[in-house]
Amino acid sequence: QVQLVESGGGLVQPGGSLRLSCAASGVIFSRYDMGWYRQAPGNQRELVAAITSGGSTNYADSVKGRFTISRDNAKKMVYLQMNTLKSEDTAVYYCKANRFTDYWGQGTQVTVSS
Repeated sequence: QVQLVESGGGLVQPGGSLRLSCAASGVIFSRYDMGWYRQAPGNQRELVAAITSGGSTNYADSVKGRFTISRDNAKKMVYLQMNTLKSEDTAVYYCKANRFTDYWGQGTQVTVSS
């Protein structure tokens, strides 16, 4: 059974940084494409960043140059380094794994506020 557990969310001031982590279990992690999504109240869930099994990355325009996605296949982890955070980055952030089927974590809250 695939399990994804996010961590690293919290309250941060505008301009600050956070690093989100997602731990995977129950999968041959290296074969999965991974992604970070977010959902703010009243909004649809949206892609933030993705990394394929081969290491190719893709970012939403709103986070390009500020966020970096990475993965460690040996540790079965995917990370999202978030710098220069803005109030509009406030959302619940979800980790997703995909290989034929999507699997989601439970989400971690990120709040950017002074």
